[in-house]
Amino acid sequence: MNELRISGFGGQGVIRCGYIIGKTAALFDNKHATLTQSFGPEARGSACSAQVLIDDKPIRYPYVSVPDTVVAMSQEAYDKFGRDITDDGTLLIDEDLVKPGEVTGNRKLYAVPATRLAEQIGNRIVANIVMLGFFTAVTGLISGEAAREALPSSVPERFVDLNMKAFEEGFEYGLVATGKAVEGKKAALDAE
Repeated sequence: MNELRISGFGGQGVIRCGYIIGKTAALFDNKHATLTQSFGPEARGSACSAQVLIDDKPIRYPYVSVPDTVVAMSQEAYDKFGRDITDDGTLLIDEDLVKPGEVTGNRKLYAVPATRLAEQIGNRIVANIVMLGFFTAVTGLISGEAAREALPSSVPERFVDLNMKAFEEGFEYGLVATGKAVEGKKAALDAE
């Protein structure tokens, strides 16, 4: 079973990102998935997280105990959840919003400028979809093909093209970050 937590602050699309991951796994990747979510007392700007379980077998207990993967899209989210991860887990961060501490054990840290990439393609509101693409390429927990199938029915119709572009930006960045593709967009961004 794969346990993951996507975290950030309200308004970043954290819950939608978790929803799309679960939907992709369950409807397009022939896996089982559950989603639970939590919010702070305010709607926007407060801490929120989505917890997703993915497995090949039916899931009997829908809550995350210790996640294998943590996505942190804000410093507060990293501070709260960044250390609550398995010893060999994977930590994904928005590198412009999160300054990580020391990564211990066999944990792996991958960073993407999700918000910056989203701004460059036209709207920072799709930073969560950039992160979704990055997550997909880095972890392999859901397939890129399945995520591309799930995405159009998971976002408002008038923003499908923007979201697909955001997914591809994050996916490409993730391929480069893991060495599955040659340097491209990442090198250009790092040079800025």
